[in-house]
Amino acid sequence: MSGALRPLTRAQGALIRHLLHEKKTRQSEGAFVIEGAHACRDIIQSYPDQILSLIVAPQYLQSEDTASRAARAVLTANQFTCSDRDFEKLSDVDMPQGIVAVVRQPGWSEADLCAQARVLGVYGERLQDPANVGTIIRTAAALNLTGVWLSQDSVDCFHPKVVRATAGAILALPVFQSAALSSFSKTGCSVYAAVVPSPDAVPIRAIKTVPARMVIAVGNESQGLADESIAAAQVRFTIPLSRGVESLNVAATLAMTAFYFSELPATA
Repeated sequence: MSGALRPLTRAQGALIRHLLHEKKTRQSEGAFVIEGAHACRDIIQSYPDQILSLIVAPQYLQSEDTASRAARAVLTANQFTCSDRDFEKLSDVDMPQGIVAVVRQPGWSEADLCAQARVLGVYGERLQDPANVGTIIRTAAALNLTGVWLSQDSVDCFHPKVVRATAGAILALPVFQSAALSSFSKTGCSVYAAVVPSPDAVPIRAIKTVPARMVIAVGNESQGLADESIAAAQVRFTIPLSRGVESLNVAATLAMTAFYFSELPATA
């Protein structure tokens, strides 16, 4: 019966904890966890078929509004409940709201995306801050970019802190992990690398047109892109800064750059 609650078993609770804390479990299960009333309500409304299970505690049920209760009532995924105390063990936040969803990882065709006539994507190399990665994914979705590619040594895109920072965009935008910068040359996509000022880097405002198929490459929060990645880029550009500011946050760099390039004429 849709909306019926069953007791959460100890094994199910253990799996949720593993999904929260272990990348290997997220990979093997093909799933991840979304937590919080607002985030879960959004996924119930927009991506109900992606939900594998929903867990609610009395704390949430006592404050659930009528619209959220009605949406949950017709959800076909299995729904479970546990005590507020047990729910705290499932939570990854300081102040749990009493609801989590176990969600199927989306599947995207990288070949189909890269074959499109217009490609404007993001490549993140060695990104370690989950908040940065989540913000980049959210920004890319908001600007209608093609997708986000992350190097193997970047933080997992399904890490709970990344998922929270995406504000739901993790299901709306294609994201690929374990990507290599060299793979873009095989698909005919040009790489534009964001770098610190250097003799061979052009100011971003000097770029007046962009290729129809391109990827913006940004690097590690403190070290930037690796030397070999910079050398492999077709264009190296920089954002001129003033008032003694040496660098921008990588998510801010991507936001400014993606917006600027999305507004430029694209050439074949």
